Amino acid sequence: MEWVNSLSTRPSLEAAISDVVDQALAALTQPPDVGLIFISSAFASDYPRVLPLLRERLPDLPLIGCGGGGVIGTPETGGESIETVEIEGDIGLSLTLAHLPGVKIQEFYLSLEDLPDLDSPPDRWVETLGVNPEEDPQLILLADPMMTGITDCLQGLDYAYPKAPKVGGLSSGAVLNGGSLFCGDRTLSQGVVGLALSGNIQLDTIVAQGCRPIGKPYRVASGERNIIMTLDDLGQTETARPPLELLRELITQLSQSDRELAQQSLFIGVVRDEFTQQLQAGDFLIRNLVGVDPQAGAIAIGDRVRPGQRIQFHLRDGQTSADDLETLLQRYAQSPDAPSRPFGALMFACLGRGRGLYGQPNFDSQLFHRYLPHLPLSGFFCNGEIGPVGGSTFLHGYTSVFGICRPRS
Repeated sequence: MEWVNSLSTRPSLEAAISDVVDQALAALTQPPDVGLIFISSAFASDYPRVLPLLRERLPDLPLIGCGGGGVIGTPETGGESIETVEIEGDIGLSLTLAHLPGVKIQEFYLSLEDLPDLDSPPDRWVETLGVNPEEDPQLILLADPMMTGITDCLQGLDYAYPKAPKVGGLSSGAVLNGGSLFCGDRTLSQGVVGLALSGNIQLDTIVAQGCRPIGKPYRVASGERNIIMTLDDLGQTETARPPLELLRELITQLSQSDRELAQQSLFIGVVRDEFTQQLQAGDFLIRNLVGVDPQAGAIAIGDRVRPGQRIQFHLRDGQTSADDLETLLQRYAQSPDAPSRPFGALMFACLGRGRGLYGQPNFDSQLFHRYLPHLPLSGFFCNGEIGPVGGSTFLHGYTSVFGICRPRS
């Protein structure tokens, strides 16, 4: 297995593509079997020229990619060490090439018009995607940020491929001159492009949502759609109370710094696995608090809720995000089943992370390499990140999602 990445910051598209192809091919000892390209929105007016230029050098190679507000990759340094950089809001083009013996590789494209509805049987989704679920595919997904049906699409893919890990993100490149999604020989402006990898490959996932819980968990006593009307205090016999009332009490118990943080960075964590008793990072699906009803004391969140679900209030800041990611990386690296032979990784980071969150560049990628050194890492900054929580796949915000590739055998 070989997985290499190259990154160019040359302002000429022709020069940048020549650089990354030359560097990536020189680093491989075998011909590539698949490619992924991420290109910054600084090149947006040149997006229609990307694939024709690439195909001159890499004809017939299965390939997907997209535009991004920033790209992640490895510039040529002349040394043996891997130094991943995160190019934010500037010129950058990142190309990943991989030689994957024993792996079946299939590109696919899904348009909103072609998607089955959620009442359709799994076979309709399998027919649409053209990938056999019995082959146990690992899915990489890149989507149009204006695609209103992305959540339904993820639910449908989970329905048809319940065991398949799915990672990716929404393009954050400017949609000009025909689109910012790349699949095979096509440049597209809407839908989802993806890769299905089957055979001797496993995609491990890390989803760092960057939040820490405050207070204690509650159970939804009553709610409708995305509105929580009342909450039960777990382990108590008192009557269910409006969530806004409980939140006000909680805020009075916080430190001054956390009270200030709660004014702008307050979120709701929804427990995805009701059988989990000892809750920890990764057990919550983090959702925005989108509105309150002061009169009724209800709150609205950015997802559907149902009675019986457990929720907990969360806060997010740079230190919390760093601690959350480090906890998950440490848990992965020190797991008894930790893989000893990962060969490559992808990073899908929110535009709201990076330098703006941490006050310094390359933070998430450097932390990743602290626990997984020498592993080629590439990706882009997204308008929304795709990754699993509690066995289901969701669209996230303010998150870094990692897909780590290793042999299955």
